[in-house]
Amino acid sequence: MRIVRTLAGLTAAVLALAGCGGSPGGASAIATPQFVTPEPVGTSSGPTEAPPPPAPTTVPPTSRPPTRPATTAPARVKYTFPVKSSNVAFHPTHSKYPATDIFADCGQPVVATTSGVVLEISLKDVYVEGAPDGPNNGGLSVSLLGDDGVRYYGSHLSKVRSGIRAGVRVTSGQPLGQVGHTGNASGVCHLHFGISPSCAQVGDWKVRRGAIWPATFLTSWRKGGQKSPVATVADWKKDHDCKA
Repeated sequence: MRIVRTLAGLTAAVLALAGCGGSPGGASAIATPQFVTPEPVGTSSGPTEAPPPPAPTTVPPTSRPPTRPATTAPARVKYTFPVKSSNVAFHPTHSKYPATDIFADCGQPVVATTSGVVLEISLKDVYVEGAPDGPNNGGLSVSLLGDDGVRYYGSHLSKVRSGIRAGVRVTSGQPLGQVGHTGNASGVCHLHFGISPSCAQVGDWKVRRGAIWPATFLTSWRKGGQKSPVATVADWKKDHDCKA
């Protein structure tokens, strides 16, 4: 159901949100988009996630951090704000771990933040309310390894666009799915957005859900800027050795 909110309403949703672990702390669309509709809870014993794709030869390695902090990505990398909507808001903090919840109406387009290769997707919502934190929290989700060597994760989707699967290459701004409230979203329409190093690439959900604070980069991208998280992610990986 589409929910129309004012900016004040969005702020109220931020304060009320218990999903994502507690209170908050392109390609052109085709004429008739096709989406993968999620199966109801209880139809599967676990989320369906495709096996890891072969390591893309065009993606720069993440093992070597830049020699000096960089705020602008290489010219070939383009960043796009991940939700295409005029009625959107996000909070600079998040509970328990670094991430951002981007609030928008259910059904609004979710797009690739940058060009890269899809690492993981989940097409089924098998989250059980009250369950401990785990990989099912995100409901329907897409994880992308950008050409900048950084991993971008979006979850709580209502639908995933047909053709989006592990190993598929996408371009900056390409539609991936739609905003929803699957998983541990407390019934609030939003996109959980996390930035992290690829680490194990698949299966390391604690890192994947978010390792650095995205708000400063989202603010830049929303204004058409190109602030890069590469140096910040490299520093986190060096300091934490991929342990969240």
